[in-house]
Amino acid sequence: MKKAYKNRIADRLLARKLAGKGAVLLEGAKWCGKTTTAEQIAKSVLYMSETGKVEQNKQLAKINPAILLQGDKPRLIDEWQVAPALWDSIRFEADHSPHLGLFILTGSSVPADMSEVVHSGTGRIGWLRMRPMSLWESGESTGEVSLAELFTTPEIIGGMSSMNLEKMAFLACRGGWPLAVNMSGDIALDQAFDYIDAVEKRDVSMVDGVSRDPARTHRLLRSYARHQGAQASYGTIKADLMANESDSFAEDTIASYINALKKIFVIEDSEAWNPNLRSKSAIRTSDTRYFTDPSIATAALGLGPSDLINDLNTFGLIFETLCVRDLRVYAEALNGRVYHFRDRNGLECDAVVHLRNGSYGLVEIKLGGDDLINEGVKTLKELSGKIDTGRMKQPSFLMVLTAVGFYAYRREDGVYVVPVGCLKD
Repeated sequence: MKKAYKNRIADRLLARKLAGKGAVLLEGAKWCGKTTTAEQIAKSVLYMSETGKVEQNKQLAKINPAILLQGDKPRLIDEWQVAPALWDSIRFEADHSPHLGLFILTGSSVPADMSEVVHSGTGRIGWLRMRPMSLWESGESTGEVSLAELFTTPEIIGGMSSMNLEKMAFLACRGGWPLAVNMSGDIALDQAFDYIDAVEKRDVSMVDGVSRDPARTHRLLRSYARHQGAQASYGTIKADLMANESDSFAEDTIASYINALKKIFVIEDSEAWNPNLRSKSAIRTSDTRYFTDPSIATAALGLGPSDLINDLNTFGLIFETLCVRDLRVYAEALNGRVYHFRDRNGLECDAVVHLRNGSYGLVEIKLGGDDLINEGVKTLKELSGKIDTGRMKQPSFLMVLTAVGFYAYRREDGVYVVPVGCLKD
């Protein structure tokens, strides 16, 4: 029996984009639910990678693309990157039609060759990034605390989470893959390992036609997992590989592998946030290393829930990736983005949720416990005090996002303490 569709935040974002553009490109990692989400609103579908029809579809895209685009609108073109030549045809039809919301394109990789594409699609085609499920979407968060409402700086918030460390460790290892969400126990945990296998053996080479060794890809993923939440350079990753493996990479090879992993949305680094500060502190502008889902890291390292419980330092890094994933999903619904802040003196803020209107909130991510929460509060207060509010807005909120803790509340000093199991967009 077909599983019931779990509503996604991307549902309403896709509908909104279609209302203002001729076509929308919905992109993201394989297995994150793009096609299923697009199918909820599409009136007709073309599966470009359908067995036995791939070459036929490629040829038609070049010689008679209009045939492929026929069908009730909006028409879903699934895995459009199989035939990048379709892009200009879709753009042309969107440009010459009086109607909007004509096409939904889904893609799990960036096309290797866009040399035949003439038009960028600006003004006609919109982009939407989709990620694995947040805890709110998968049903593990109560959603009693709204990120959107925190931007209004409420005097009182409330929420209760029954999440314990064991449950959170399981959710981090399981990840937000829709297939795994509907499973339990070891079967659910297997899905991330299967995902990693597909990435290493096939996807990382198919994205641009460059053959890449699965064993090397695995070692790189393991190194990347060890550097989550850090601004590790290619040189740092190379040194890590040389220290831990018999085979080493050149830095340009590392760059090639990482770029390929970004093109298939396995890796999603966080850009540096650059506020106006009162002091002349130098801000580190390197991207911070993250995967698109925490389960990619645990699978790459060969870890399960019990391993995280026995190594809380590693658990903290994995949990940070989980929270960054959820914050990205929620921020997308608010016309916002998630950044990372760190200055040359070591002052660091795990996440900055910055909205299009200039409002922003500062977030520290901690497993939980009074000592860690107080440590997070101290960091938030220190950074907040350095921001030049004469040149930019004051932060709308300061929040410590935790793995455990029964209650969401506002402290007397104004800092919010919120279990991630209470949060939604």
